[in-house]
Amino acid sequence: METPDTTALFDKELCDLVLTVAPRVFAVVQEREVRPGLKDGCVAAWGMAFDEGPVHVTTADGTGQMVLNSPERALRWFTHGGGEDGVTARLVWLSRSGSAALAHAEAV
Repeated sequence: METPDTTALFDKELCDLVLTVAPRVFAVVQEREVRPGLKDGCVAAWGMAFDEGPVHVTTADGTGQMVLNSPERALRWFTHGGGEDGVTARLVWLSRSGSAALAHAEAV
């Protein structure tokens, strides 16, 4: 009779737990119309949203950080000119990959 490898089973349970409680990652992208019908955009910040609790946002260049109540609050900080002929911002969510690994090299 074979005994299951409890280490491998526990490792799988840990990875499943991490996937369950992982924060959602999003980008704050800025857009502006450079001429009629032509837009340009850039990633202005990265954020992590937890199921409950604060949202952490870091500017794309790493020089600024903020803690907010919701991802949508970040849009206020990255919209300029009221959106009229100015810079607008929106959220782009990264989809969950559905996999996790204990070793960093395996996770990429």
